[in-house]
Amino acid sequence: MFVLGIDPGLSRCGYGAVRRSGAELRAVACGVITTPPEQPLPERLAALAGELRALLAELRPDVVAVERVFFQTNVRTAMSVGQASGLALVAAVEAEAGVAQYTSNEVKQAVVGYGAATKEQVQRMVQSLLGLAERPQPADAADALALALCHHAQAPVQARIEAARVAAARR
Repeated sequence: MFVLGIDPGLSRCGYGAVRRSGAELRAVACGVITTPPEQPLPERLAALAGELRALLAELRPDVVAVERVFFQTNVRTAMSVGQASGLALVAAVEAEAGVAQYTSNEVKQAVVGYGAATKEQVQRMVQSLLGLAERPQPADAADALALALCHHAQAPVQARIEAARVAAARR
């Protein structure tokens, strides 16, 4: 399975792709898409949408895992993250990839084993799980890789639950 994680943001949108071959997990790509804060909002959104579409066309992931905005104290930040998240979801559907969403706490729980883990703890576990020589930088890219790792951990459980649901519906 090949998963692209997206840590949405309008100024900084992290991405990280992880491929599983058997039991091996390998980072394929990671980075950050940025938009200039001095540009008008519609232009920034259009630029981000174009970059996301190009990234999906290049990588062709099976699934796109996007961070779900669960709680933000800053309304302006929540709005821009929500807009970026929406663009990522639409781009994934347009690319005919599966879509999954996880909260930050779900990602930290899956990757670190502790839902309130720090950014540094997430970076260190991503480094360890993917066998990277250095911690992935910046934090947005590390968070995106963590999203992809979270989906790799959760997908088998979700598949079993869905199979059980289908079997129960047939009875």
